[in-house]
Order: sequence, then structure tokens, then C-alpha cells
Amino acid sequence: MDISVVPLDSSRREDFYRVHSEANEANWCYCVAWWVPTWEGWGQRTADENLTLRESLFQLGEYDGYLLYVDGEPAGWCQCGPRDRLPKLLEEYRLEPDPEVWAITCFLIAPGFKKLGLTHRLLDGVLEDLRRQGVQRVQAFPHKATELPDEDMWTGPEVVFRKAGFTVERDDPKRPVYGIDL
Repeated sequence: MDISVVPLDSSRREDFYRVHSEANEANWCYCVAWWVPTWEGWGQRTADENLTLRESLFQLGEYDGYLLYVDGEPAGWCQCGPRDRLPKLLEEYRLEPDPEVWAITCFLIAPGFKKLGLTHRLLDGVLEDLRRQGVQRVQAFPHKATELPDEDMWTGPEVVFRKAGFTVERDDPKRPVYGIDL
């Protein structure tokens, strides 16, 4: 397999939508969960509302993550960017603002590419690019449970972050905060 991880930009919008439309659990969300101000009413939002929000983010120049390609085909997505751009994340995890910290907040592997270890490869590619950019600190917010369905593992499984060198910064029964110094 030829694997590459590249930052999302305007030329790759269709690939972003392709990954999200092919993955049943993501064709409603479009990776905007952390961009809405509160969880209240999240489950009642429509796919069109989320798509409209995603389009508005793109129009503002917010290309907030990385795409994974396998043999030239878009196969995965990782949402990543400066942590403080997501006030809901700060509030939910009771985090003090720090403009130097970046956050990894979502993973998605398209159905035809699951169970191939690609989440690890995607994370490695993201961290490699962040190092090149000079990012010093990254946090992640994985689910602690291991027996959840794929659609509930959207922040990534703990094992992926541990294997990449992240350590627990704050333990929590459901969702710990992990961090890594680059």
C-alpha cells in the first residue's frame, strides 16, 4: 500500500466530502461537532445544518485537519489544529487557554479501509507534519472504553495515542486527556 497523509486545503475539499460521505457514521456530522457552541441539541441537528457549517468553515479558510490516502484514494480523516479555536473543547475538558497547544479531536477511516492499522499511520503522519511546522505540544481526547462501536470512537482509541508516545495528563473514567511534547 502506498500511504500518504496530507493537510486538507481547498484543492482537497472533494476528498474530504468523499471520506465523510462513504462513512455511514460521518455523512451526518461532517466533523463539526466541536465547532458548535454546545452539545445541547447536537443529536437533533440535520446533515444539511452540519454541511452548511462545514462549508462556512471552508469559506473562512478553516481547513482543520489531514487526509489519509491509500494508493491515491482518500481513505481517512483526522481533525487537528490549534486547540483554543474550539471553545467547547476547552469548556468540556476544563482546560486553561494556551495558544501553543494543538488538539487532535477526530479520526475517521472510510469503511473499505478499516482494520488495516491506518489510524496509527494517519496519526504518525499528522505528528510528523506538526513537527515540521514547529508545533511543540499536542493534546488528544480518546475514548477510554475498548468495546465501543466504531461510530463512538470518533476521538480515537487510547491505544493509538499510547503507541504514538502520548501520556495521560488527566485521567478520567470516560475520556482522559492525553498529551505529547514534539
